Amino acid sequence: MSRPQTSVSAAQVGDAAAAPPEPSFVPRKEGVTDGAWDKHDRLAVLEALQDAEAAAQHREPSAAPAPSDATPPSSFREYMRLPPLERKILLGLSDAEYAELAKSLGEKAFRGKQMRTAVVGGARSIGDITTLSKALRQRLEEEGWRTGRSAVHHRVESHDGVHKFLLRLADGRVVETVGIPSLDNDGKRLTACVSSQVGCPMRCTFCATGKGGYARNLLVHEIVDQVLTIQEELGRRVSNVVFMGMGEPLLNLPSVLEAVTFLNEDLGISMRKITISTVGVPNAIPRLAAAHLQATLAVSIHAPTQQLREQIVPSAKAYPIEALMKDCAEYFKATGRRVSFEYTLLSGVNDGPEHAAELARLLRRHGLGGPSNPALMGSSRRGNRGGAQEDNSAPPSSSWHVNLIPWNPVDESEFKRPSRDTVRRFKEALESKGIPCSVRQTRGLEAAAACGQLRNRYQKEPVEGFAGIEAQV
Repeated sequence: MSRPQTSVSAAQVGDAAAAPPEPSFVPRKEGVTDGAWDKHDRLAVLEALQDAEAAAQHREPSAAPAPSDATPPSSFREYMRLPPLERKILLGLSDAEYAELAKSLGEKAFRGKQMRTAVVGGARSIGDITTLSKALRQRLEEEGWRTGRSAVHHRVESHDGVHKFLLRLADGRVVETVGIPSLDNDGKRLTACVSSQVGCPMRCTFCATGKGGYARNLLVHEIVDQVLTIQEELGRRVSNVVFMGMGEPLLNLPSVLEAVTFLNEDLGISMRKITISTVGVPNAIPRLAAAHLQATLAVSIHAPTQQLREQIVPSAKAYPIEALMKDCAEYFKATGRRVSFEYTLLSGVNDGPEHAAELARLLRRHGLGGPSNPALMGSSRRGNRGGAQEDNSAPPSSSWHVNLIPWNPVDESEFKRPSRDTVRRFKEALESKGIPCSVRQTRGLEAAAACGQLRNRYQKEPVEGFAGIEAQV
């Protein structure tokens, strides 16, 4: 199956188009079974890395926006590689880029600040930026500028307050994001679970996202838009962000880092309340450590041995568990930030007492224990920018933590959810070895809560199959 190569204009890719989405590209041969890892998957991973690096080459604003007679990109992938100002999307631009845009329009720099304030404040179209004159708004529209907001295609709410949104992107792809209000602390905490890719090429065997195929990386504005959407739809501020939605964040690291900086500086979300999850990408964790952010790293380990991990996480063949653990230890040394290990419990597969004992030995073997370095934990470093203030007065904590996740049921999967007693025994076995751990509270099961499952159901059914779909373009 090949990608469509139709010509794409800046106006078409600026906001979600009216046409229904095309089926997502699945980068592997028909009939490949779960657990297999072939050249098509490796090529998809390589493509994601190449696209991410190409996007990172344009971190600084270009000298001027592209001329109106410039040749339009021939595909969305080509469009993704354009410098930010040439994509003509307001959301996600830096202060310097907004100033450059205002200058190119013959306006003073403060007009750029007005655009940024309006977009972050919820403007979904150029016409909503009422702080600009009607003439200036019209010129922006004529030149193909868009806010970069996605359409809310479908919304599902569970009985316990979890909201899952299916967003339609500019190229017709669909992506999931989830708003999770806390059940404690008077419900003051609102966590946004965001996606970093359309689909995922890593294809963990228990995950619904991998079954839906992989299309592409998300751009910075497509990541930030998810948080803005949750805030607008739920009418309250997002306090925490976890990159645990669709996709492998470290395959799209440059855009993820830009999005994290934006969330901290523009939305005031504390760096320490942002978590970046990964199943493991060779050489990526050291790059994340080099960014000196104070975000939390969550590693989806899911098995205590290389052999078992390859059965659950096929991409682990390219990243031995010993190398992964070494990188995690180095991440802690470089940042002073605790590493969280996510462990999805699959009944009869990785949930036995022997697995708990082996996991404890693995962590101890790599020195992921003991108190955190107080000097590092109290340092400001380069992790928190903008108005969000950090509390560095908290006492040192352990350098690692295991988060046990009873498996969320997925359509057409042979795996089973472990019993509560099995989960309890696994937790007690770890704690008896001195391993700090917790069990993630399972919520929103009836809302197609397993990551990627709502998208998969959507792709199998026509748009009309969902009630209440409303395109907000």
